[in-house]
Amino acid sequence: MSEANSKKLRIPEAAIPKLFGNNDRYIKIITKTLNTAVSFVGGELTVTGNDADMSRTVELLQYLHGLTLEREFGMEEVQTALVLAQSGDLSFAGEFEKDRVTVSGSLKYVLPKTRNQRRYINSIREKDMVFAYGPACTGKTFLAVAMAVNMYLEKRVRRIVLTRPAVEAGEKLGFLPGDLADKINPYLRPLHDALQAMMDPDMIIRLVERNIIEVAPLAFMRGRTLSNAFVILDEAQNTTIAQMKMFLTRLGFGSKVVITGDTTQIDLPINTDSGLTHALETLKDLDEIAFLYLSEKDMVRHPLVTKIVGAYENNL
Repeated sequence: MSEANSKKLRIPEAAIPKLFGNNDRYIKIITKTLNTAVSFVGGELTVTGNDADMSRTVELLQYLHGLTLEREFGMEEVQTALVLAQSGDLSFAGEFEKDRVTVSGSLKYVLPKTRNQRRYINSIREKDMVFAYGPACTGKTFLAVAMAVNMYLEKRVRRIVLTRPAVEAGEKLGFLPGDLADKINPYLRPLHDALQAMMDPDMIIRLVERNIIEVAPLAFMRGRTLSNAFVILDEAQNTTIAQMKMFLTRLGFGSKVVITGDTTQIDLPINTDSGLTHALETLKDLDEIAFLYLSEKDMVRHPLVTKIVGAYENNL
């Protein structure tokens, strides 16, 4: 490392195993990502690297050390903190704790991992309709489902409705096996997966049977008024203008509506305008609606995924 400097931190030896992780897996990913070196000798932790990388590493280690004094944490939290450290947002991590979204599944709660994700959650709390658009892996659908579960558990809505347009992208519905439900299910699977992380399986089954949770194709929304419900339209870039207008006018009293999508991944037929891009332009001046763009900076992914994406981009 060129122009390397070092800084020493006083951290109790008993905290090092938690801070470094099993087989040093936490510290290895931190030093590799931030291009620094870390050693612990004689009760002192020494961080070596150029000034910027060293400062980020020191800030990150101090933050994680604080976590060791409060609770257990895992690789996902380390990776999230690492992303925040790289973007200069780690100082906001404590603020994110205030926006914890309580759910009832294996996760117990969900936290925003970037400032934009925090704005997204608070926009859902404040507005009846929210558009969240941007690339995959930015938390658009996941956070929306978390908020839906949270608001149902707090009895702020009576139902959860999750929907997607069933657009054929590469495979024709007619060639998929099974009846209509079997053919539609692959389009709705991502919504099921998010929901299963937020609720106990038995609870989901009971609520689906009672029609309190509904996961259905967008076409099933026609002619309905959805009151006292949390409604999520996912993959909205694949709606037509007419479909989007139909969906938006389903809003009833006491409901929340969240529309998510990626305007760069439109699978509609050629010469068919996307309902999402049209809505973003048409409704942009309505103060009652929140519009959130989540960018690549809001992606929190496994480091290997980041490298894979970079490798493909370099070969395009």
